Amino acid sequence: MEEQQTQQERQNESATTKAAVVVDRATEAEKKRKVQALVLQRERILSERTASPHRRSALANALATIEEDLAQLGWTLHL
Repeated sequence: MEEQQTQQERQNESATTKAAVVVDRATEAEKKRKVQALVLQRERILSERTASPHRRSALANALATIEEDLAQLGWTLHL
């Protein structure tokens, strides 16, 4: 009886560990998708050229926001 209980506890621990790994992988995949989307937005902003000071200001603000979001996700500039 005690042996069955110990075995059941081990199975429960194993299932909990496997579930945590699945959740961790899903979280990591979601983080990667967010980083990719933000990097694409950043590249688009950096490639945009304009003579309008208002538009340049808006682009600079958008770039700063995107780079803040990327920093929060642990992204660093790759040169």
